[in-house]
Amino acid sequence: MNLVLLFEEDFVGPDRVMLRGRRARHVIDVHRVSAGDELTVGVAGGGIGRGVVIRLDAEAVEMSVSLDRDPPLPLPLTLVLALPRPKVLNRVVAAATSMGIKQLYLVNAWRVEKSYWHSPRLSEDNLLLQRILGLEQGRDTILPRIELRRLFRPFVENELPAIVSGTRALVAHPPAPAPAPRTVPGPVTLAIGPEGGFIDAEIASLERIGFEPVSLGERVLRVETAVAAMVGRLF
Repeated sequence: MNLVLLFEEDFVGPDRVMLRGRRARHVIDVHRVSAGDELTVGVAGGGIGRGVVIRLDAEAVEMSVSLDRDPPLPLPLTLVLALPRPKVLNRVVAAATSMGIKQLYLVNAWRVEKSYWHSPRLSEDNLLLQRILGLEQGRDTILPRIELRRLFRPFVENELPAIVSGTRALVAHPPAPAPAPRTVPGPVTLAIGPEGGFIDAEIASLERIGFEPVSLGERVLRVETAVAAMVGRLF
């Protein structure tokens, strides 16, 4: 936890917060704080600053808080991601959040198993927790938006053209002859398929609305690796 993310309900005074539960346990057990120690804190949707530990016990940590700077700028990237396997979903959402991605669409595709859409990891509570973990890792305070789209074709034909407008639209596709560009100026919409990639018909649908198929080379990467590799290359 590189930042303690605070919420309105944590405040017990204008500049005092009381932490309980997971965050308090982490601060006590991992950071091993004592009274007078400082931690980096941030208010959800707001600024970042420092929290000074006033008192603590086995269950709670009280801090005084002062905020003096804005959160980091968001990454100018919209991520369209075929719904990954449930055991991968948490890692992808937390990692994307930590990198500063603020808009994520989880979409269906031919190679996405139907059972994935019934996973408890798609619950609002779990997706919120993974985004919070990502913000704590990346020292950020602005929660990204996650939207679910279970029908690929209507999404691509009816919604995606407006989403990609004014951006450079790229789809990661291992067989593509064109290499992924480096350090792209301006906003990007990036589509990444499931394990095994998008099928040809899906790539054709994306190309019709302006997506460029690009590759990271001959190797086929896992979804979580592909997201990090593409973001690092594009920005």
